[in-house]
Amino acid sequence: MKAKEPAPSLQDSRAVDAKIHGLREREKGARGAKRRQTERVSPRSLLRSVQDLNFLRWMKRRSDVSRRELLQSLQQGLIQLPLEALEEGFKILKRWVNWFMLLIIISAVLTSYCVLLLVFALFQVALQEPLNLHWLHKIFLFFGVTFIAFGLTGISLKWKQEWPTVPLSLLAIGPFLQFGAVGALTLLSPFVFRALDTAKKQCSKFLITVVFIAVSAFIFLCPPFIKSPCLIEKYALPPKPKLIGHRGAPTLAPENTMMSFNRSIACGVAVFETDVQLSKDRVPFLMHDHESEFLRRTTDVKEKFPGKYFNHSSNLTWAELQRLNAGEWFLKTDPFRSVSELSKEEMETARNQSIPSLRQLLNLAKQHNISVLFDLYSPDIENDTEDTVNTILSSDIDPRLVLWLPPGKREYVKKNAPGFIQVYKDTDMLMENNGSYLNVKYSKLKMEEIRNLRAKDITVNLWVVNERWLFSLLWCAGASSVTTNSCDLLKDMDEPDWLIGLERYRTIWIIVDVASVLIMTGLYVFQWRKQCVCHKEGMEPLEEKECPGEWLIHKEAEYVNLG
Repeated sequence: MKAKEPAPSLQDSRAVDAKIHGLREREKGARGAKRRQTERVSPRSLLRSVQDLNFLRWMKRRSDVSRRELLQSLQQGLIQLPLEALEEGFKILKRWVNWFMLLIIISAVLTSYCVLLLVFALFQVALQEPLNLHWLHKIFLFFGVTFIAFGLTGISLKWKQEWPTVPLSLLAIGPFLQFGAVGALTLLSPFVFRALDTAKKQCSKFLITVVFIAVSAFIFLCPPFIKSPCLIEKYALPPKPKLIGHRGAPTLAPENTMMSFNRSIACGVAVFETDVQLSKDRVPFLMHDHESEFLRRTTDVKEKFPGKYFNHSSNLTWAELQRLNAGEWFLKTDPFRSVSELSKEEMETARNQSIPSLRQLLNLAKQHNISVLFDLYSPDIENDTEDTVNTILSSDIDPRLVLWLPPGKREYVKKNAPGFIQVYKDTDMLMENNGSYLNVKYSKLKMEEIRNLRAKDITVNLWVVNERWLFSLLWCAGASSVTTNSCDLLKDMDEPDWLIGLERYRTIWIIVDVASVLIMTGLYVFQWRKQCVCHKEGMEPLEEKECPGEWLIHKEAEYVNLG
């Protein structure tokens, strides 16, 4: 016999009542009553108060939920208040829905549809046959062409640098594009069947049939020629690429600041990536922008030095650089639309960031056993390489944690700091120097080249990778590591976004193709029977239509037997 639930204690009841009482007070504040706090309440907070109060009232009225259960669930986070749950849902949507890949998939399917439709339509026009295009096809064609045109224009004007990503995205979703093409072909089949039926010449019927069969065969049989790195069994999946924090964690803190590098540690990065320049008094410091943009984007140099223009690092001493604020710009410009996710304490910390020195970063890396990869942007006219090497050696960091990328004076570095790992920017230089570490843009290497380099025990780092789908693709290809702005997004990935074994993919491919053939066969039979209604007996007057076989229907006669 089930034990009777103990009655809730007076303390439990009071706790729930106190919670509801507090929310009721906030509801009164929403209606304009005088608030105890002087802080202004946003409409979003007021809405939250009303929704939360109504939710708790509803929960309390439920007969199967005791006060004790309600209190414990709220305290343990097992129950989310409505707006909290809604916000969490949007966070998950933003985190898991890959809008770029969704755009690529839609574009590819629409492109397949429009191309196939145009091919069949133009072929029919070339045969001087009537083009009976259904109004749905006209609408789809219009929206498809418009969507593709706007997409190409947007990429060309606003995201021109992303064009190399398009072939990679097609490679990533290649197996699924074939399924989309099969769907587009299936949708277009009634148009082709109608054209075949209305064609007046036998040669036109023959050519339309041949073209349709050829296109269908190509689409149905192309999967064996589709190459995608993620078409592998799970046991053959390479290890997850290590994460390299691009200027720290720039989505969570101002780039190239100590806050940014500290935030990247929480992401589990294996390497700090940064940029080094030297001040007037020969102190190496961290700053990416140089020449005409030096200091102007990421500091308040225009306010601290009004009327002055600096175009390289040797214009300012280290003491002068320390006067600049390197965090306020991040809160003002919100470059990654992520500032709203920071707490008040984190915003205040970001606001007070300054330019760090290379020594500060080396001390942090030494403390956490994290490697440092950097490029040297100062003009090498005052022994910048020598001063940077001396700074590194004097920090007592393990030389094996230093990844030396600057190509200038590499022989000097090899001689005076033999423990540094030499990193190369292209494969030719890597092979020429018998190197073992390559650092290139992700679009510069083919997937097969990545695998070949890894087979030779060469470390391959690819930059800058910020999207889950791209990280998944490079993971399947075997990349050793990636430089990223989004370490907080990639750190939680336990496996690529999709991974399909070849046998399973072949099974899906065959099922999709067979289903398409069956559907098109059914559509052909349905259209034939609808447009060519031939009865051997009791025929009703119908429109003029030519029917295969023994019968011909005319407007003038009720029915005519040709047999």
